[in-house]
Formats: sequence, C-alpha cells, structure tokens
Amino acid sequence: MLNLIQKRRSCRTFEPKKVEEDKIDQLLKAALWSPTSKNNRPWEFVVVENPEALERLSKCKSHGSAFLSGAPLAIVVLGDPAKSDVWIEDCSIASILMQMTAESVGLGSTWIQIRLRMDDEGNLASENVKKIINAPEPLEVLGIMAFGYKAKEREPYSEEVLLWKRVHYEKF
Repeated sequence: MLNLIQKRRSCRTFEPKKVEEDKIDQLLKAALWSPTSKNNRPWEFVVVENPEALERLSKCKSHGSAFLSGAPLAIVVLGDPAKSDVWIEDCSIASILMQMTAESVGLGSTWIQIRLRMDDEGNLASENVKKIINAPEPLEVLGIMAFGYKAKEREPYSEEVLLWKRVHYEKF
C-alpha cells in the first residue's frame, strides 16, 4: 500500500484510450465498499464517458477542470446531506479509494474539487455539474474524479518530501 501511495501522482493528460468496463467496475467497487459513518452510505456516483458531457463538465468552474475534456472517464461523486452530516468525509474516503484503486490497475487519476468552487460568472460549480448530469435535490457534488491511461508517468514521491516535523506524539 505504501508503494501505491508513493507512486500515485495527479495525472492531467491521458492517452486517447477507453477505460475497460472491468476496470470501471473495480473503481466503483472500491467506492461502494468504502467505509462510511454509521454505514449510512450517503454517496452517489455518476459515471461519465460521453465526450460531449466530459467537455461540458470541463467548463463547470473557472480553473482546474479544463483537462477533463481530454479524459476518457469521469466519475462525479455526490453526497446526500440528509443521510449524513459527514457526507463530505464519507465521499472523500470513497474518492481517494477510487484513486488508489486506479493506480493499482494502471490508471492515472485526478481529483477535481467542485464543492465551494465557482465558474467565471459567479455560479456555483456544483450547480453546473448537477445540471449536466441531471442530479436530483438534495444531492451535493463533492468533486469529479478523472481517470484514464497516463500519457506520461511522473516520478514517485521521495522520502525527502515527508514532513516529519508535523508529526507529534502524545502532545502537540
């Protein structure tokens, strides 16, 4: 697991190759098996492979989503605040487990933050995403996970980047 964590780096350029259904299923199993508070499972996932929809999603906010138009796969992660007061944490856990699973099956990934972000006109990015994917109320969008085959491999993190000075024992 530590090797996967060390190797996983954000990937924003993907090969123009479709992600196989069995790999998509593995990503979704990781999300659906993810732990949640009180086993409430407040998350919902929307798989997007349609190039036109990916293009529209790539414009949902001002910065940091444009590369999505070149990704072969996105999974929108939503949560239901009515089911859990910690839906953000539960959805975040599901998201990172999908990213780690992606790395384990040879895919690259990037988390696109949507919650609390805006587009160029001052609209909430989450509302833009909900319109594109036709998400019902009261669901809230946490983020979009981009997946695909890496166009280039990045160097793994080195031990030198570990911030050991931020680790405290017993007291701060």
